[in-house]
Amino acid sequence: MINDESIKKSLVSVRNIKKYFPVGGGLISKAKSYVHAVDDVSLDIYTGQTLGVVGESGCGKTTMGRLVLKLLNKTAGEIYFKGEDIYKYNKQQAKHFRTKAQLIFQDSFSSFDSRNKIGKIVGEPLVVHNVAKGQELEDRVAGLLRTVGLKPELMDEYPYTLAAGQKQCVGVARSIALYPEFIVADEPISALDVSVRAMMLNLLKDLQKSHNLTYMFISHDIRVVRWLSSHIAIMYVGKLVEYAETPEVFAHRLHPYTEALLTAVPIEDPTLRHIKCEILLGEVPSPVDPPPGCRFAPRCFLANERCFKEDPQLEERRPGHWVACFEDFEGQAEIS
Repeated sequence: MINDESIKKSLVSVRNIKKYFPVGGGLISKAKSYVHAVDDVSLDIYTGQTLGVVGESGCGKTTMGRLVLKLLNKTAGEIYFKGEDIYKYNKQQAKHFRTKAQLIFQDSFSSFDSRNKIGKIVGEPLVVHNVAKGQELEDRVAGLLRTVGLKPELMDEYPYTLAAGQKQCVGVARSIALYPEFIVADEPISALDVSVRAMMLNLLKDLQKSHNLTYMFISHDIRVVRWLSSHIAIMYVGKLVEYAETPEVFAHRLHPYTEALLTAVPIEDPTLRHIKCEILLGEVPSPVDPPPGCRFAPRCFLANERCFKEDPQLEERRPGHWVACFEDFEGQAEIS
């Protein structure tokens, strides 16, 4: 997973990326401490694949998504798109990158200008990048709306007249307007009803096949990620703690936090409800200048003295399966 050769082969490569937000300080004085939102994360995303990024609120998922789109400045590390460091782009290269990498917001409505009609919202990327205008622009927008399952007549409607699922479809239509290669989907279904969630997931999967898209799919729900993703990355308080192909993660969970995430989800099948749930006790540690040691140690049932002193590094415990844990742990049998 993590080597120089994979930078050339992958679509997106993240190498030792860090993002620290200052706490306190001002124009003259320096910050007294820092929030370690993303702390030394490395991973690869290959063309046509979906990387599911899972973790609790505040673990750094959204920050990671914005870093790989260059929507935030990094503190340290490198991020490569097709082998080129995106943080070394000049102005022209950065503008071209915007056509190749897009974002689907958790709440698309908040990203809309509510004074504009749907047609203008979806067509805005085409106008900004001088791709289409006039009748061609109108035809392209109508086609985009059809692609995401909406009627072209909605072009003349305002966002507030649409249902939540329709608004999210408009956000998807806007994100694919420039035929991007890579999309970060930041919890795009968390605010939707269950039935609408299924529709949205099916739409994303169909678009991936028809447009050869590559996704970074951010979510709290590891079971949803399982259905959509080819690979899963588990984050905890800014750290990557486990990474592998999706079937491998579910069959052989090697980190106690991954096990806790999975068993915390309600089990529909009554014959499987006897499976023991690993209930996490205590509070998530503060990401502000975290102390040495494993950040999961205060809540881990396997933690020992070493865990509170040393920070475990990612190691390949099984073929293609990376984990940051000192203990030789493996979760229960696969849960369907």
